[in-house]
Order: sequence, then structure tokens, then C-alpha cells
Amino acid sequence: MPFTPEQFFQVFEKYNQTIFPMQIVLILAAFAAIMLASKPKALSDEIISVLLAVFWLWTGFVYHLIFFTEINPAAYIFGTVFIVQGFLFLYQGLLKKSLSFRFAQNLYGILGAIFIVYALIIYPVIGYATGRVYPASPTFGAPCPMVIFTFGLLMWTNKKLALYLLIIPTLWAFLGISAASSFGVIEDFGLLIAGTIGTAFIIRRNFVAEKEIL
Repeated sequence: MPFTPEQFFQVFEKYNQTIFPMQIVLILAAFAAIMLASKPKALSDEIISVLLAVFWLWTGFVYHLIFFTEINPAAYIFGTVFIVQGFLFLYQGLLKKSLSFRFAQNLYGILGAIFIVYALIIYPVIGYATGRVYPASPTFGAPCPMVIFTFGLLMWTNKKLALYLLIIPTLWAFLGISAASSFGVIEDFGLLIAGTIGTAFIIRRNFVAEKEIL
């Protein structure tokens, strides 16, 4: 690691203090996406796609490029790929209109809900229980909880998903746990679980859908 644990958590402290109260806005936006997927209305899919894009663009521009680059030059690369992912959601959701989000009472719906609850509630609770107190802690909008949330929403899609949308989130699921192993951020192990299970299930669902079409 090119930085110390103290520097790592100081970035979160500076980030959270600077952007407040955007953490609250981002969480409210996440709950809006949940409600729209649970009780779809006109333009629900487009709005959820835009919200997902905003989350990724925010994390790329604000967290990575403005704050994380202070201690890690690789954050320029991270920020760029997060921004790319944000535009991919806009492309698939707004231009191609191929993203459709519906909560269903099945295995995909339940697993997606678990990922979402973990990202918004369990993740910060684990952090607090292990000594990471706000503002020196990851909040929603930081990469790892946001990516876990993304996997939750993607589990709720009910159309065949363009698999390239999974590449960056899955890569981050494996890269992001470096903090878990190096700095004891044990809540980040949930990122690897969500990424592994989410990717496997979505690919399986695509394969089953393709067989049904054939």
C-alpha cells in the first residue's frame, strides 16, 4: 500500500467533513431508487438508471479524483473507470432503455435486498462496532458501500443485462477488499461476497433467458 492506515482514514474524515450534508442526499437518493423499483411508476427505470449513474460519477469525480488522489496516484485511474461506469448506466438506461428494475419475491429479489440492506445499514454498523466512527469512516457514496448497493439493484433487473456493466463493479469487488485485508475494514468483505454472488447469478439469469428465447 502506498499509504498508511492513518492516511487512509484521514481521507474519509476530510471527505465527509467537506461534503456534508451530501451523505444524507445520497442515502435519500438510494431509498428513492429502492421505492421506484418496489413500486414502479412512469419513468422509474430511467430515474433509477440516472441515480445509479450519479452515484458512480459522484464517487469517481468527488471521492477518487478530489480526495483519494491526495494519498494514492492510482486514484486517477479509479476515478476514471468509475466515471466510465456512470456513463455506461446512462447509455444503457436512457439511450438504449434496456435497464428495467423490479423487486420480485424470488431468490434474486431477496439477495438483492440483502446486498442493499448491507450497503446502507449493516456496513456502517459493522464499521462503528469495530471502532470506525464518523467522520473517519466510509459513508454511502464512498466506493465500497456504493458498489455493494449497485449489485443489489442489478439483482433486481428483470431484463437480460449487458454483461459489460458488470466488469468494473466486479473488478472493484476484488480490488476494494485490499483495505479489508490491510487495514482491518472487515465490512468490506461484504463487497467481495456481493460481487461474486451478484455476478454469478446475473450471468446465470442471462444464460437462462437466452435458452428460453432459443
